[in-house]
Amino acid sequence: MKTNKSTFIQEARKHQIIDATIRTLSDIGYVKSSLAQIAKRASISTALISYHFADRQDLIEQSLQALIDQSATYILTKTYAADEPASQLANFIEASIAYQATHPEENIALLEIIFNARTADEIPFYKLPDDGEDPLLKALSNILSKGKEQGKFTITSVHVMAKIIQGAIGEYMLIGGPPSIEVEQYSAEVINIIWTAMKVEGINNA
Repeated sequence: MKTNKSTFIQEARKHQIIDATIRTLSDIGYVKSSLAQIAKRASISTALISYHFADRQDLIEQSLQALIDQSATYILTKTYAADEPASQLANFIEASIAYQATHPEENIALLEIIFNARTADEIPFYKLPDDGEDPLLKALSNILSKGKEQGKFTITSVHVMAKIIQGAIGEYMLIGGPPSIEVEQYSAEVINIIWTAMKVEGINNA
């Protein structure tokens, strides 16, 4: 029977391995991120990794989930600091872009997994449907739906608008992040564009 102490130690070790996996993915990419390379960065043996994870696939999948959970916690905590849809949406956009700027290692690791990893059935991760599993897309869609119902947002399709906003947010990382355009400037322009598209009135984001 596992004690609370042993369970805590095991969870701490798993977190250590996942953190090392993220660093490895960011440093040398998905293809070169072997268990040996991950173990080296975690200062442990590959046998210890195999004790906590079934195989490399299991480790990659759990690392992906950890990345998703971390970004969702950061972004949604800031999003729901406001009560009404327009402010929540502005917070969502600002927090999403800020997260990319302040967590480059995690973002690189996420891209490495999504565009290189495959399921056991050899399906690329980027081809998997994620609409029902993505907490950020779900939250964004709910905010847009609420704003539309209240007459605050003029939207023909909540799903399409959510994808447009996600695309604008994701583009920040692809164009180089802060060295290319400052976070505040990019966030303000995205919000202004979305506000214009949805005919949002009475909100000052200057």
